[in-house]
Amino acid sequence: MQAYEIMINHVYKVKESDTVRSVIEKFMAYRISGLPVVNEKNAIVAYVSDGDIMRYIGKHDDFFVDVFVFSTIIKGDDEGFVERAQRLLNLNIMDIAQKKVIKVEWNEEIENIAAILGKKKIKKVPVERNGVMVGIISRGDVIRHSFKALL
Repeated sequence: MQAYEIMINHVYKVKESDTVRSVIEKFMAYRISGLPVVNEKNAIVAYVSDGDIMRYIGKHDDFFVDVFVFSTIIKGDDEGFVERAQRLLNLNIMDIAQKKVIKVEWNEEIENIAAILGKKKIKKVPVERNGVMVGIISRGDVIRHSFKALL
């Protein structure tokens, strides 16, 4: 079985010119945790996940004031937090996205895809054909298609 047989064709994605705000909005709207980043030719140029946002926050130890004032932060009473959050939200997504993207070709065998997902400890992998993104495959897709006939 090959990638094109199990991939999801309708892929949520963001443009390389998008902001972190638009990415987080898509994370929330679609209940997802990662998105491929594409250029104007629909070529995959990066991948951004909620982990990338967490790493950015972790590198900037002034981002959170104090865990104990979390309810105050939610209400927006801490102007320092609001300013830091606005800075993050207004960043270009390419400032925090992973530029070394693990991806597979549209005709890659499912066994190889499973090995890549397992070895690299990633949840999904974009699929491309002739340098253009054509789909995405998750660990769940591999499991469903691998064991569908046996269950």
